[in-house]
This record gives sequence, C-alpha cells and structure tokens, in this order.
Amino acid sequence: MFLNYIYNIMDNNKPVPSLYEWAGGMPVFVELFDKFYDKVLADDILEPVFKHMSPQHRLHVAHFVAEVLGGPKLYSEEEGSHFEMIKHHLAKYLTQQHRQRWMELLLQTADELKLPDDPEFRSAFLAYLEWGTRIAVINSNLNDINEPPDMPMPKWGWGMPGGPYTG
Repeated sequence: MFLNYIYNIMDNNKPVPSLYEWAGGMPVFVELFDKFYDKVLADDILEPVFKHMSPQHRLHVAHFVAEVLGGPKLYSEEEGSHFEMIKHHLAKYLTQQHRQRWMELLLQTADELKLPDDPEFRSAFLAYLEWGTRIAVINSNLNDINEPPDMPMPKWGWGMPGGPYTG
C-alpha cells in the first residue's frame, strides 16, 4: 500500500484528481445531501434547526461542498458566495451537539452511498467537514459578519496525503 502511494505521488504523468472528481462528481454530491437531509429531518436533535429550510437548501449545500472540493463553481457563480453562506449561519446558535450529530449523519450517509473509503479521500473529506462545521458553529453564535463580501470560496484538496490511494 505505502509503495503504491509513493509511486502515485512520483508519477508526474498522471494528474491527481480533485476530491470532487474522486468522489464521483456532482450526481454523488446531490444524492449525498438529498439523502442526508432526509435523515436530518427525521432526527430529534437536528430537525428543529432545519425544519424551516428552503426546498433548495439541499442542492445549495451540495453545490457549495462540491465547489470547495474542486467541482464546478455553481454555488459561487449562480447561488451565492462564501460571504452569503456565512450570513445564513448567523444567529442560528448551533451547538457542538448539533455539529457532532450533523457530522455523524453525513458520514453515515457517505458510507451508505459508498463514497470512496480509501484513507486519503476520507481523511481529506473528514478534515474539510470538521473545519467547515466548526466554522459554522462559530459563525452561528455571531450576530454580524466581519468579513469582506468578496471573500473567496474555501478550496480544499488532498492535503498531506497528496492524492488518493489507488491500490
């Protein structure tokens, strides 16, 4: 396993796919967040927080996460911006219990849908989700945003592993 990993890093002729590409592209993210929000609305902890979400919420989150992980700029060019995403979380007063349950249900859904489970993908995917949900909790406990409206979208890649394990 380790030698295959090293050879993949050193093979400059083979481009490393984005996390978005490795996961399977937009249909995977749309299905992931659609099934995930079905679970959210049936959950005692999260349903009160999300019961008033718009019908487009699932798709917006799928587009946002896909873009962050290297997908097309559907969210930032057609639906909002990182600034707008932060504004949606202001004064929602999310807790660590909400965040942890959100993570638990999303990772459970990812397993059920058989998203890639190689260590490199899952560590990068989990790292982004941990970072993003912790930022959401912080922002949800604020009443105002102190960021510029043109702040860039986050970009998340493979990080330290350097690419997927390809066996």
